[in-house]
This record gives sequence, C-alpha cells and structure tokens, in this order.
Amino acid sequence: MKIAIVGASGAVGQEFLRVLEERNFPMDELVLFGSKRSAGTQYLFRGQPLTVKLLQHNDDFKDIDIAFVSAGGGTSKEFAETITKYGAVMIDNSSAFRMDEEVPLVVPEVNPEDALDRPRGIIANPNCTTILLVVALKAIEPLSHITRARVSTYQAASGAGAAAMDELYNQYRQILAGETPTVEKFAYQLAFNLIPQVDVFTDNGYTKEEMKMFNETRKIMHSDIRVSSTCVRVPALRAHSESIWIETERPLSVEEVREAFSRAEGLVLQDNPAEQDYPMPLFLSGKDPVYVGRIRKDLADEKGLTFWLVGDQIKKGAALNAVQIAEYLCKKGL
Repeated sequence: MKIAIVGASGAVGQEFLRVLEERNFPMDELVLFGSKRSAGTQYLFRGQPLTVKLLQHNDDFKDIDIAFVSAGGGTSKEFAETITKYGAVMIDNSSAFRMDEEVPLVVPEVNPEDALDRPRGIIANPNCTTILLVVALKAIEPLSHITRARVSTYQAASGAGAAAMDELYNQYRQILAGETPTVEKFAYQLAFNLIPQVDVFTDNGYTKEEMKMFNETRKIMHSDIRVSSTCVRVPALRAHSESIWIETERPLSVEEVREAFSRAEGLVLQDNPAEQDYPMPLFLSGKDPVYVGRIRKDLADEKGLTFWLVGDQIKKGAALNAVQIAEYLCKKGL
C-alpha cells in the first residue's frame, strides 16, 4: 500500500500525518507533495524524515493507491487527472467535486458504501460543518424522518487554516500590548469579536458555507431534508460548535434521542446539565468523535427538538474523515 498526501505543509496536511500515525494506517510507503514554496521541506513520520516533493504533471502517482488531497479547489481540479490516471483513489478535501454527480460525498458513519461507486476515481470529503451535522442526524433519522434543520455554527479560526490560527494568536497579543491588530485572513478583527460570515455571499443572501450545508447534507443522507443555517466565525482557536434545531415527521422524546445518540457510531453523548456538563471546544480540540449535548424539546414546535454539538474541524471535519474513508476502502479491498 502506497499513500500520498498532496498539500502536506498545510494545517490539514499536517493533521493527515498525525492521524495516519495515530491510527497506524496500513501502508508500505508515504509520499508527500506540495507547492514550490513547500517542496524540499522535511517532516517526520514514524520516526523517519520525509521530504515534500513538488506536485507536477508527471508519473509520480503511477504506483500510488490512495492520495489524500488538501491543497485547495483549484489545485484539485488541475491535478485530478494526473493523480487518478493510473488508478489511484483521490480523496479530496476541497469543495471542487462535492456536488459532482460522478463523485461520491462520504462520511463513513453515514454513507460509507457510496465510496465504492466512484466513476472518476475521486471521493469528496464534505465540508467540515456538514460532517459534524450529519453524524448527529444519522443517529436520529431511523427514529423518524428529519424534514427540516436549522443550524447556527460557531466556527473556530482553524477553519481558515494555520495562518488564520496564527493571526488570532497575534491579534490577542497585539491588542493586549496596546497595538493595532493585524487583519489579513478575515474581513474583520476576530479577536474579541464574532463575524457572521464564513465564505463569500451568494445571490440569495446566504454564504457559500451555508449553501454547502444545505446541498451536501441532502446528498450525503440521500434525503429531502431542508437545512437553513447561519455560519459564524468565532474567536476560538480550534474545534467548531453547532446549535441545531430539527423537525421530524413524528414527535420524538428527549429520552429516545439521547439513547440513539449514546449508541451512534462516531458520537459521544455529553449531556448532564445538572453538573454543567456539555461539549465545549476548549476541551475537545484534538478529539476524534463528535460530542453532543443540551438535548431538549423545542418549546415552539411539538415535532421539534434541539441540541448542541462540538467537533474538531481539522480532525473529524477534515483529515480524520478522509482517513476513515480510506480505512473503509481497505476493508473492501479498494
């Protein structure tokens, strides 16, 4: 088994290295690829130094079995044919192919079998906020069909990459030192602030991030569910949070939903209000599962129910989900 990481120097690329090592992913060789800026950089993997190769249109992927790609949508589109032409499975972390009818959009806890039908040799990794959402919705759907969901997200700086995380750190330092904070990665200062915009606005007033949640959720779950969301960038460093309201065809009790969450794959129930025990990003950064709590009936709708979840955007929202897809493929013989 020969594995590649494209975009090895980025935040998600670095997380790929950690996740593959943590999970002792079965492989004989790992090859790293990157841009001209990162080519030649060395990283340790399983105690051995690996040098980042320049990503080029050549035969470097001839013997690759699986390529994890996290280098931006433009790079994914440009190099997809180069990566897949000799049979490598491309697991792409960008938005480039998510809504392509010939590319499965996969969350292993929800629709793993979709990964087996990939006419273009590409599997798309969903948007981070969508991944966290559907892991929770999957647990509820067998109880009663979910017709609607309204979501407010609280997205950490990590969602915009390593440079955005560094900028948040620097802004706090600058402000506390009485200096003018540097603002480059976001439209406004993020430190001590909330920004009700993630990605660019579309013609309907929703951002691309919000539309991803609508479209991707339906594709992953093979459902007619309608999702309306407001995505907000918050001054947390890592791990996204979501406040979720759902409406189901029949009323569900808190008890049966809590039981479903407790048994669901990839979910951890953390719901003890009496002890002020609920998921928070400060304590869940770096964790693999999605954590869910604050489960309660909606006071305005007898078929409504609301809950809160937290998941690490770089892990389950990106690298871990892709590696879990690859693990599933290995079990199925690719």
